[in-house]
Amino acid sequence: MTDITLQNFEADLLQASMQQPVLLDIWAPWCGPCRTLGPMLEKLEVAYAGRWNLAKLNSDDQPEIATQLSQAFGVRSIPFCVMFVGGQPVDGFVGAIPEAQIREFLDRHVPTGEALEAEEDLAEAQALLEEGDADGALQKLQAAVQADPNNEAARFDLIRALLEDDQLEHAKAAFAPVAHQAADTITPHARFKALSAWIAASERAEQGLDPAALQSAIASNKRDFDARFALAQGLFAGRDFTGAMDELLEIIMRDKTWNDQLARKTYVAILEIMTKPAVAAHGAAAPQAGGLQLSGHNTVAPSDPLVDQYRRKLSMALF
Repeated sequence: MTDITLQNFEADLLQASMQQPVLLDIWAPWCGPCRTLGPMLEKLEVAYAGRWNLAKLNSDDQPEIATQLSQAFGVRSIPFCVMFVGGQPVDGFVGAIPEAQIREFLDRHVPTGEALEAEEDLAEAQALLEEGDADGALQKLQAAVQADPNNEAARFDLIRALLEDDQLEHAKAAFAPVAHQAADTITPHARFKALSAWIAASERAEQGLDPAALQSAIASNKRDFDARFALAQGLFAGRDFTGAMDELLEIIMRDKTWNDQLARKTYVAILEIMTKPAVAAHGAAAPQAGGLQLSGHNTVAPSDPLVDQYRRKLSMALF
């Protein structure tokens, strides 16, 4: 349990909630229901075994924070509890509600034990990849998905690792539970849709491609888009991402709409594969009224000069 003040608001509440959920209990010494709720929250923090942290704020001592949170949620009474997740106030409740209702509230925002186990496996997998231990990382990614099948980052990394290890059938099996998310709907899942394109390229390459024959066909007819796309698929499957995009760009520059914009869609998929996931930014977010920042720093994808270069190439070809 942490007592929150203006001095530690950023570090012990906002930044701490980037790592795991933090429930802020706003109370006052004169408040009777607060004396009932406080011990119950402390007991539940122990019962949940570190899956969330409890922070407390004395509204008499810290009126600026208490007032702004109350105004943000339209609340005028205490005890008032606010859940912070990912540096943001996301939900809250008022009053000394029963323990069963508090548990329901917590379960909406607190990760399960399986989810935490998956995150640990994912972190270990990333560390192993940095050390060059691809086999160890693959084992950790498999464990992460087994622990929490809904962990999208772990599943994406697992499928990617399997494709990089030329285990196409295992990659397809790992992809099957999320295939519907990559379908051509109004809002397909961008990263899973990219994996779908990679799997399609790998399947085409597995059927057999003759790069020399394809290049000869292209030399004879620059508008032989079928041959050029097949060449791009072979390069994509072989993880020559920039080579694949160069071939796709030749199609896009000559015919943007060819085959229902298949070249553009595949090019975008490769960019998605190459783009690193978002991380916490260190730049300040816009402050709230009164100068108190009630949200943590935004998340942004780290810049990659090569990805940026190929995004510009696509933009120039399209416009």
